[in-house]
Amino acid sequence: MLRFFMYVIYTTQALVVSYFPLYFMDRGYTAGQIGIIYSTGPFISIFANIIFGTASDRYRTIKKIMTLLMFGQLVMVSLLFTTDAFVIVCFIMLAFYFFQTPVNPLSDSLILLSSQFTSKPYALIRVFGSLGFAFSAFLVGQLIKVTGTSTTIPLAVGSISLALLLSFTLKDYQGTKRKIQFGGFLKLIRKPSILSYFAIVLVVSIAHRMYEGFLAVTMREMGADNSLVGIAWMISAISEIPILYLLGKYGHKFKELPLLAIASLMYALRFWLISEITDPIWIIPIQAMHSITFGIYMVTALRYLSSIIPDEFRSSGQAVYAIVWSGFAGAISGTAGGAVFQQFGRTAFFQLAMTLALVASVAFLGKHYIDRDA
Repeated sequence: MLRFFMYVIYTTQALVVSYFPLYFMDRGYTAGQIGIIYSTGPFISIFANIIFGTASDRYRTIKKIMTLLMFGQLVMVSLLFTTDAFVIVCFIMLAFYFFQTPVNPLSDSLILLSSQFTSKPYALIRVFGSLGFAFSAFLVGQLIKVTGTSTTIPLAVGSISLALLLSFTLKDYQGTKRKIQFGGFLKLIRKPSILSYFAIVLVVSIAHRMYEGFLAVTMREMGADNSLVGIAWMISAISEIPILYLLGKYGHKFKELPLLAIASLMYALRFWLISEITDPIWIIPIQAMHSITFGIYMVTALRYLSSIIPDEFRSSGQAVYAIVWSGFAGAISGTAGGAVFQQFGRTAFFQLAMTLALVASVAFLGKHYIDRDA
C-alpha cells in the first residue's frame, strides 16, 4: 500500500509540475505571474515543513498527518474551479502548497523508516513514485491535447481524492523510542559540516527548480504542443527507474559527496544543452539525463542526510532538507528566475542555472576532501 500511495501522490505531483503552468498560461497569465504563483508555494513551504515535520516527530505519526495534508490539498485545489483572478489564485495556491509541499519529505521519512522493518531499500519503494509521475505525465498530455488544459484541475481533484483514501491504509513505522529533545536538533543542524551541506544543496536546488518551473513554458514558447510536454516529463520520470534500481542495489558502495558532485556536473551539461537548442523535439533526449542528474541526486542526498541526522530527528531533518530544496530554492527560482526569464530570455536563464550547478559540483567535491581530511 505504501508503494501504491507513492504512485498516486507522484501522479498528483506530475499534474502540478507539468500541467499547472500550462493551465495558468492558458488563463492568460504571463511568465512573470506564473513565476510568482510558483514562488508563493515554496515560500509557505518553509513554514509548512517546519510545522508538519516537527509535529510528526513530536506525536510520532506520519499517517495521520498525511491524511490531514491530503484533505487540505483537496479543499484548496477544488477552489480553483471558482476563480481566475490572479490575486485570489495566488492565495489559493499558497494554501494548496501549504498542504502539498510537506508530502514528499514525510513520505521519504516513512519509506526510510519502513526500510528498517521491511529490509526494502528506499530506492526500490520510491521507484513507484517515478512510475506514477511518468504515466501521469504521458497520459494527461495525451488527454489535454484533445480536451485542453481545463481538465487539469478535475484530474488533480481525482488523484488527490484517491491519495486521501489510501492514506488511511498506511502503517506508522516508528524509529527510536528516545524522547525527542528539539533543542538537541537545533544544536545539531547548526554544526558547520551540516550547514555547509545544506548551503550546497540550496545552490543546486535553485538551478533544478529554475529548470523544473519553466520547462513547460520554454517548450510552449518553442512551439511544442501539450502532448510533447507530457512526453518530455514522462521520459524524465521513466529515466529515473533504472538508476533508482541500481542505487537501491549498489549505491551503498559509493561515497555520497562525489556522487553528488557528478550529478551536479551533469545538471550543468543538461542546462547548457537546453540553452542552445531551438527545436523542442531535442528536449526529449535531454530529459533522459534526468536519471543521472535528479535520479542520482535525490537518492544520494537523502542517504547522506540519513547518515548525519539521527533517527529521532528523521522527519525534522527531512523537513529542513525540504525547506532548502523546495522552500528557499523554489522562492528564489520563481521570483528571481521568473524575472530573468522574462527580461533576458531562455538562453540567459538556463546558462545561469548551468553556472549554479557547476558551483555546486565543485563545492560537493571540495566538501568531500575537507571532511575526509578532518
